[in-house]
Amino acid sequence: MAEILKGMGGMMRRVKVTVVGAGNVGGSIAQRLAEKNCYDIVLVDIVEGMPQGKALDLVEAGPVCSYDSAVTGANTYEATKDSDIIVITSGIPRRPGMSRDELLETNTKIVSSVVQETAKRSPEAILIIVSNPLDVMTYVAHRVSGFPRSRVLGMAGVLDSARFRSFIAEALQVSVENIHAMVLGGHGDSMVPLIRYTTVAGRPIDEWFSPEKLEALIKRTREGGAEIVNLLKTGSAYYAPAASVVEMVEAISKDQKKILPCATLCEGEYGFDGLVLGVPVKLGSGGAEAIVEYALTVEEKAALENSAQVVRDLCELVNQMSIKMD
Repeated sequence: MAEILKGMGGMMRRVKVTVVGAGNVGGSIAQRLAEKNCYDIVLVDIVEGMPQGKALDLVEAGPVCSYDSAVTGANTYEATKDSDIIVITSGIPRRPGMSRDELLETNTKIVSSVVQETAKRSPEAILIIVSNPLDVMTYVAHRVSGFPRSRVLGMAGVLDSARFRSFIAEALQVSVENIHAMVLGGHGDSMVPLIRYTTVAGRPIDEWFSPEKLEALIKRTREGGAEIVNLLKTGSAYYAPAASVVEMVEAISKDQKKILPCATLCEGEYGFDGLVLGVPVKLGSGGAEAIVEYALTVEEKAALENSAQVVRDLCELVNQMSIKMD
């Protein structure tokens, strides 16, 4: 996708990014992208007036925040044509009395529909999935779009790693910039923080904390989303998820070759075949240009397999549903 960086005569052109879902996550993504001043943004939502209103609000912030980004709101998909990157946040949260299967079926239908509509209008786009359950919705998007695995990614590991880094920084009272971390596996309670590859100023994390304190930090990371939900009472996280998406968009649009943990389809890597899972990915203009394989201990492999099984079971449920995905 190197051509997204250049237009006629080799001149730089703005990258077109569509964000489907204009709620808190989608709106925050649009704001962060607008402030980068190098994207044309289309915000799509089925709620009449909402994406248009948020788009207009963002445009009116331009003179104050010194950006000239074009932001368009729409209730249909026509405005998304020829997007370079499509971010999908659509879906519903689990409601009281709703079973896991009902949530899975509803969001599978929503994501399938969104992917069908956007992919046919932007057949060369890179998809970034944010809808939950994240790993499974990325699997659905891959099947529905027919895109190569390099152009279908899920945002989860960037967020999980950011949470882990922020908790470590808080505990040690050091800058988050001193901390490097990698979190693999499914997005949820079974995620796998790689302790041996987590460092503070180059020093291994297990030299800073007792095993008990380290386990408490891992537990808090796994429950990071729930902690925010419990505090907000009527919503879920959106600032950090939006920032995580924008880091992925930047890595792709600027061809940074940045290694970030993303949900992508494994084809033999880490011993998994045909399974979408959070793994380290080199992100560049081609999307997921390579999966980076870390040497894992027996315990880490077992934890990753456990995480993979959770995702595998949910994908099997999706496969059994009477939803057209091909």
